[in-house]
Amino acid sequence: PVDASAIYGVNHTHWAINRFSVDGRLAVDIIGPFQGGGGGCCYVAPARWSSGLTVRVDWETGAGSAIDFPGTEDWTKVMVWREKILAQKRRHSKVVAVPDYTGQEVCGITVHFLPCDDIQVTTSCYAYGSP
Repeated sequence: PVDASAIYGVNHTHWAINRFSVDGRLAVDIIGPFQGGGGGCCYVAPARWSSGLTVRVDWETGAGSAIDFPGTEDWTKVMVWREKILAQKRRHSKVVAVPDYTGQEVCGITVHFLPCDDIQVTTSCYAYGSP
């Protein structure tokens, strides 16, 4: 196998990614809306890519902002707000194909969280937005 590398995520949605894992290995950051993060250890890609190579990604989405937080003066309002935030959390799981990396350097795995609860993964060493 190739060297073990980090697990990253890029969030292309208005929801927060509260937590995520790749094949059971946890990333370490909460990722805000339209942000990147992660850094959990470790994803080890097979030395040779083969057709049918997949990973399972589990993730939780939730409110991307606490803009309507009522403050701490009125505990009843805080609890109502908390319940509203908790009600927005959703758990997701998907098995996705790992793109062919034959002849390329592998730099961990990056999960792209897309609208409509879709995801894509890449093992590219190029950062998001690179040409």
